[in-house]
Order: sequence, then C-alpha cells, then structure tokens
Amino acid sequence: MSAFKATIMDDMAIARALKRISHELLEKNNGCENVCLVGIKRRGFPIAEQIAKNILQIENVSLPLGALDITFYRDDLDTVSSEPVAKTPELPFDVNGKNIVLVDDVLYTGRTARAAMDAIMSIGRPASIQLAVLIDRGHRELPIRGDFVGKNVPTSKLERISVKMPPFDEITAVELLTK
Repeated sequence: MSAFKATIMDDMAIARALKRISHELLEKNNGCENVCLVGIKRRGFPIAEQIAKNILQIENVSLPLGALDITFYRDDLDTVSSEPVAKTPELPFDVNGKNIVLVDDVLYTGRTARAAMDAIMSIGRPASIQLAVLIDRGHRELPIRGDFVGKNVPTSKLERISVKMPPFDEITAVELLTK
C-alpha cells in the first residue's frame, strides 16, 4: 500500500502545464497541419483530449484524436496476462505521413513510450513521432525523452507518481506517494 506524501500539481497547475504543452506543440510543428494526437490508455487519453481542446481554442482547428491500448506491445506481457488480446487502435485517421504526438501521464522507464511507438509503427509509417507527458519522473531504462513535458519531478525508486483525473478519479491532481 502506498502512502500519500505530497500534492505535486493541483487542477489549475495541470491546466497551465497542458496549455503550455499545447503552445509548445504548435510552435515545434509550425502550427497543427498534419499533426494527430494519440492518447495512451488510460490517463494519456483525457490529457490528449485537453490538449486538443486547448488547440481548438488557440488555432480554431480540431486535431485528429485517437486512443491507443499498448498492452499487447509491452515487453512484460507475460506478467500482465497469460492470454493477451491485441486490441485495434482507436485511431480515426491514417498515421502514414502524419506527425503523431503520443500523449501519456507519466514518463518513467520509457517502456510504455517504446510500446506505443511499436504499436504506431505496426499500423503505418508516420512522418514523425513526438512524445508529450504531464510528468517526467526520471529513471529511464531506454533512450527516450519527452518532447513536451508538463513538469519534471525527480523521484526515488521508492516513490510513486499518481495522476488523478476524471473519468477515472473524482479529482484532478498529481500526487507523490511512498511505497
């Protein structure tokens, strides 16, 4: 059981970070032409939805938005399920030639991001794949970094980051927990 240690970000801090990420994404891509957002399930998808809403407010453009379940692409699949099921990505667009922005809540070892890249590459060849994360907590095991980061939170391996947001939680916050 994990014990609460501190609130790292409240709902307003998260909103500000996602607004900044939205602006940085537009700046890096010279606007939003050819950009598609892909939220990594579970909490990456509502974050991607908020970035899409921000970009609609800023540019008056609705970015293509999809959801990705990376379970089948995990390198620890044998510990997740004895009979994994490959799920079709919920992408209402063709990834070929697009600038795909993968969105996740926490970047830790890099393995989830790698699995998401494998899933995207299995269905097409994008022009680029970028990574947007709300929290980067360090401890990378793979040479992966976030292109757009809401907040860097150095942690020990005995700590855990918990991102809480609807529809999964009643509050919107980022909490630091101890194991």
